[in-house]
Amino acid sequence: MKQIFDERAKPETNKYVTREWQDYGYRLAKELDDEAHKSLYIKMAKNEDRTLLEQAKRFVIDANADNRGALFMWKVKELRKKSGGY
Repeated sequence: MKQIFDERAKPETNKYVTREWQDYGYRLAKELDDEAHKSLYIKMAKNEDRTLLEQAKRFVIDANADNRGALFMWKVKELRKKSGGY
């Protein structure tokens, strides 16, 4: 039993992730079930405001959408417009 708990307690690690924003972008891609575009999420995690990304992520997860990646990108665009960003 202890072995099972120990294996589940280990967080998933990626040896190529060295920065916090890389980890955040990778986890974002996994949560949105869009790992094919993980480099896009990593770039967004580096360059975008984190609160904006979190708001978009919460919106998408609460919406329970089929294409989470597309809905996330749409929501980010809408939040940028609202905040006066590009």
